[in-house]
Amino acid sequence: MCGVAGLINLDKIRENGSRIKRAIVLQNERGNGLGAGYGVYGIYPGYEDLYAIHIMASSEDAVNQAALFIRRWFAVQKQEPIPVWDKVIIDHPYFQRFFVKPAHSSLLCYGKQESEDEYVLKKMMQMNKEVHGAYAFSSGKDMGVFKGVGTPTDIYDFFMLDNYQGHSWLAHNRFPTNTPGWWGGAHPFNALDWSIIHNGEISSYGINRRYLESQGYYCHLQTDSEVIAYLFDLLIRRHGLSIREAASVLAPPYWATVERMADREEKESQQLLKIIYEQAMLNGPFAVLAAFSGGMFSLTDNTKLRPMTVAIQDNYTYFASEVSALYEMQEDLRQVVTPRAGEPVVALYRDNLEPREGEVA
Repeated sequence: MCGVAGLINLDKIRENGSRIKRAIVLQNERGNGLGAGYGVYGIYPGYEDLYAIHIMASSEDAVNQAALFIRRWFAVQKQEPIPVWDKVIIDHPYFQRFFVKPAHSSLLCYGKQESEDEYVLKKMMQMNKEVHGAYAFSSGKDMGVFKGVGTPTDIYDFFMLDNYQGHSWLAHNRFPTNTPGWWGGAHPFNALDWSIIHNGEISSYGINRRYLESQGYYCHLQTDSEVIAYLFDLLIRRHGLSIREAASVLAPPYWATVERMADREEKESQQLLKIIYEQAMLNGPFAVLAAFSGGMFSLTDNTKLRPMTVAIQDNYTYFASEVSALYEMQEDLRQVVTPRAGEPVVALYRDNLEPREGEVA
């Protein structure tokens, strides 16, 4: 039932969220008021090289404990409350953001130099586990996640997103079924610069979670969708797979399809991915929209039990659960497509590095 929407300007021209708001509000019937959220990239000019950590907390004391943790492990350039319009939602958590970089003396782990990304992700998971009543829900560079319990209009107005400018936007309207509707369980889910929104159900959540925990990830948000963000981080950032390869891991072709492949190299590659990453495969009906520092892409399960539509116009690519939502973002669309089951549709910024084969929208 959940609604998803996304837009990306391939030339990194920034705009506020008014168009993405229209697209997700049109899908109000896909939610029940128990969760909505937005992700935006290119949001913090002047702080592009710093990690923007967003936290929510149950009390001022929890905010202070989170701040103590962050200041212990990071060099903090700026700390401030995230502005909210609390007349829209009266009963809400405390929100704070920090612009940080790792303390270089802390990057040594067991005598080995650790990457900044790896260090930040580990510390955010550690904080979420150890600091009672507070957790980080966004930790990438030049991007931010804004989410909570409410309708898409409620959350947009609550965080006053008209005041932000970004070159790509995600929006989600949640209809929680077998997981609770609460502030942390709203979408998007974030890991470093990866943000995902999801429509559907991950019935393989148990095995996916155990696999991620064996790789050093900690799942704590009480919803199946969280594993998808961590899986993208693991497969693409840590293991160096392409987007298409990662998509083949999460929504793999059937064995019978692999056996019929004429290209021997592709056949062997698919066989290896299915064997090596069996525990990372997502089972169940899903449509996922993911954003990262290089662009945005969509992916559905390999029988496409949840909808996804895409439009390409000028220097924009648009994604949504419904075709009508695409036209809310731009009226004069000339190229609207429905992706095939299990096939990613990828939009990369034009200043990005040359993509691998198959990674262009």
